[in-house]
Amino acid sequence: VQLQASGGGLVQAGGSLRLSCVASGRTFRRYDMGWFRQAPGKEREFVAAISGGAGLTSEADSRFTISRDNAKNTVYLQMNSLKPEDTAVYYCAAGDKGVTSDRRRYDYWGQGTQVTVSS
Repeated sequence: VQLQASGGGLVQAGGSLRLSCVASGRTFRRYDMGWFRQAPGKEREFVAAISGGAGLTSEADSRFTISRDNAKNTVYLQMNSLKPEDTAVYYCAAGDKGVTSDRRRYDYWGQGTQVTVSS
């Protein structure tokens, strides 16, 4: 599975962004998908995850909403009320070990998209 994240950019505090992650292949529905982020000098941290059938989601912050469109092989992360501390590189990931915040349980990773929130 190859993952391509996009949608990052520069936004003012209080603004919104929607990230997208497109997956290759015809087995997208099999995979649980996650979003993680990593700020400079910090560990990569969990943001959100969604099951293959989209019936189960988990978000670390209520400002963020994860969704997916299996017909388009795409997972989304809607981010609202952004804060400067949300500045990070955001990564999408795919795995088949359930909806989890444990990054070690994801097998495939995208290249990341930079989100910068100015104050």
